[in-house]
Formats: sequence, C-alpha cells, structure tokens
Amino acid sequence: MSNNANDIRPFRIEIPQADLDDLRDRLARTRWIDQAPGTGWERGVPSSYLRDLAGYWAEKFDWRALEAELNAHPQFTTTIDGQNIHFLHVRSVEEDATPLLLLHGWPSSVVDFLDMIGPLTDPKTHGAPDAPAFHLVIPSLPGHAFSGSLTETGWNDGRIAAAFAELMARLGYDRYGVQGGDHGSFIAPVLGRVDAEHVAGVHVNALVTFPIGEPSDFAALTEAEQARLAAMKEFQDDGAAYMNLKGSRPDTIAQLLADSPAGQLGWIVEKYQAWTDRAHELPEQAVDRDRMLANVSIYWLTDTARSVANMYYERFHDFSMFAPAAKGTVPTGVAVFRDGDYAIRRFAEKTHNITHWSEFFSGGHFPALEVPELLTGDIREFFGSLS
Repeated sequence: MSNNANDIRPFRIEIPQADLDDLRDRLARTRWIDQAPGTGWERGVPSSYLRDLAGYWAEKFDWRALEAELNAHPQFTTTIDGQNIHFLHVRSVEEDATPLLLLHGWPSSVVDFLDMIGPLTDPKTHGAPDAPAFHLVIPSLPGHAFSGSLTETGWNDGRIAAAFAELMARLGYDRYGVQGGDHGSFIAPVLGRVDAEHVAGVHVNALVTFPIGEPSDFAALTEAEQARLAAMKEFQDDGAAYMNLKGSRPDTIAQLLADSPAGQLGWIVEKYQAWTDRAHELPEQAVDRDRMLANVSIYWLTDTARSVANMYYERFHDFSMFAPAAKGTVPTGVAVFRDGDYAIRRFAEKTHNITHWSEFFSGGHFPALEVPELLTGDIREFFGSLS
C-alpha cells in the first residue's frame, strides 16, 4: 500500500456503537431549562420543543440508515496542505458530464446534497432527458464533519479554495464548475479567482452583497431588494450573535457544544427555524426532521465543534477578505431564494461577473434541503448556458 501524501483513499462511515450509546445516555441526562411563560422562538429554541426533538433523536432517529445512505455513494479522503479532506465522488453515467464541486456551509454537510445526486448525475433517469449531467465532487469542508478537526490554524477562505483547486486537479478534472451556499458562497467565488484557468463557472445561493456607500447604490431599488436590505439589517441587529461569538471566542462556545448534545441540537435547530422559508412556523415543516438530525448527529459524532467555530474566527480576522479586489472574471450565476437570502444584483455586479440571476418565491437559506428541485434546475440552467 502506498503512503504517498497525495493518495486518494477509499472511506466508509462506521461510527462505533459505543458513540451512539453515549449520545443517547447524554441526552437522557440533559438538565433542561425552564421556559418563561408566554415566550416562544423570539428568545431562542423553546425548551418544550427542544426536549421533544431530543427525545425523537434519542429514540427514533436511525443513524445506521443514514450511514448506509451515505455509504451507498463512493467516498474518499485525501491529505491536502496537511489537512484531511473527506469527499463524495459520484461520476455520471454520461462520460462527457461536467465536473461540479458542491460546497456546503454551516450547519450543513454533504447530507444536504443527497437528494440532488441522482438528478444531477443522471438527469435522463430523473425525468430531465435534455438536462446537462454532472460528475459530482462533494467535500466536507476542512475542519467539518468527516474531514475531521483542523490540525492547525490559518484555514481561511483562500486557503480552503486553494485546497479544493488541488483536489479537483488531483482527481484529473482540468475544467470544472463550482456551486456553493452559506460558507460555500464565500469560498466558490474565491476559487473562481485563484483557479480561474480551470473554473468554468461559479453558481451560488445565499450570496452576501454589500453597498459600497455611493448614493447611487440605493437609487431605484426594487421593493424586493429593499426588503432584502431590511432583512439583512434585522439579521445584523438581532440574529448575528452566534456568528460574533464564534468569530471572536470560538473555543469558548466550542467547549459547550462539544460536551452537550442537547446544546448542539439547540444551537443548530434554531438556525433551521430562523433561516428557512418563513411560510413555515416550525423547522421540520421546511426541512425533513431526519435530515436536520442527520446534520446535528454528524457534527456531534465527528467532534468537530472547535474547528467549525474556528471557520468564523479565521474569516473575521482575515483582513484580505475585506480589502478591495479586482472584479472576478469567471461567469457567475446567482440563485436568490425568498427567505434568508440578501443578494442584490447591482451590488453583486461590482465584484462578480454575473451572467445568470434567478429569484424564487419560496425556499430559504437551505435550498438543497428545502427546495432541491429548484436549486437543481437553476444549476442545470446556469451551467447549460456555458456549454
């Protein structure tokens, strides 16, 4: 067996039963908070809701079924820049398919893309005979999930983008596309800049755009764009505490999350409630309950709370991220979903080469889980336009 650091190693998820037993034991011993009378989600996850969900997690959620679903797809690990990288690599039945890198965010994982794998790799079988097909590479971000904890600091967006450029080169893909949301919407455009020679196109959802202070920035904004600006301000004023804590004191919150599965559950599920389509009152009305718990379970069982929080610290302390940069040249497509998206085209066009822009009247921050058919269709449309 070769010990070359560039080796691509087959991987299977095999969580020890002792870890699952420990999870159930910890959940059973949770010290639950009380709940102030007459309060609800405006103060965070209601204790009564969280207690019920924790009971379902402990007694009814089937980790082994999820494990088998993930293991049904080819998975691998490799070492890049000293860091272990886990990824799914699912090749299309169409040999001339476009290689496509799919990048998750937080609190997401490779699980988010499971329902899109079939339609993207084999569109003919999934009712879209004329749609383009893709060879999919779906990594766990460095320091996240099955990639394992970070072994050193300094893993900012630029370093991650460079690692993924190396991953695609190592897989033999000379020309490829990138799609990302949340963290992925930051990393994908950076990848388009650092590997422009090989990136055919970048598609993002949950893109964050900012005005640069010119009066013309606010002239003739549409009603929808004004609503997005207001929603972004509301998020900054009342919804960004989690990000500020992870960005400034990541190890403090990581210790709490690493020791309490109920804490990890509340920390993540609150985002599913806050960031999904607001037509739904409860998070499981927007995202399947087992899919939510799949992601919570993965972050708990892989014990990656520290390096997940570190992602925000690196971004907050990466001053190059906020420095003026040349406008990207790679064709870029943007999908804007109704809730949890703040992107405004005129702002985006200042830094990205926008060639495709779609706005949807449903969905939220997690379209791969909420409305996978819409996200799949937009990916097909964008990359189909480049061929």
